[in-house]
Amino acid sequence: MMVQRMKITLLTHFKEFEKRSNTGRLVIDVLGSAAEQVCWDRINPPVRLVEEINAGGVALIYPGSVGEAGDDMTGIRQVVLIDGTWHEARKIHQRSPYLQNIRRICLSRGEKSVYNLRKNQKEFGLCTAECVIEVLRLSGDIAAAERLQEQFLAFIRPPGVMRGGVQGH
Repeated sequence: MMVQRMKITLLTHFKEFEKRSNTGRLVIDVLGSAAEQVCWDRINPPVRLVEEINAGGVALIYPGSVGEAGDDMTGIRQVVLIDGTWHEARKIHQRSPYLQNIRRICLSRGEKSVYNLRKNQKEFGLCTAECVIEVLRLSGDIAAAERLQEQFLAFIRPPGVMRGGVQGH
């Protein structure tokens, strides 16, 4: 059975492009043309992304409140992830009217993030690459999820290594 490749759009805060700890770049490297990074701009929203959202079949991966819509990917061809720190992601979401009424997918992975390249991470908050791995699994693209998982684990440093060793923190 051929798996329909989900389009992954990373709506990226401009500061993330220069951080060596950004896992969005890893997603692009592993998934190639199935993923894209779009620089977020409060004044000039990304026209093509807004058109895709308006056409339907697009969901936003974003934390929700308890009981909010789960991880049902039925009818979704494209997902948007906000790629930035948790603080930046909240601001991007609040300042982007085109994201307010989009269908939201809340990932319900019960495991803690293994991402260890930045300080002050939310206990169950996944980094961009971990979110994409979960989306790929939910959409049935297990091979791509495993490739990204393998590259992600190689990307992060081993547990126990002191923080601050990676530039951009």
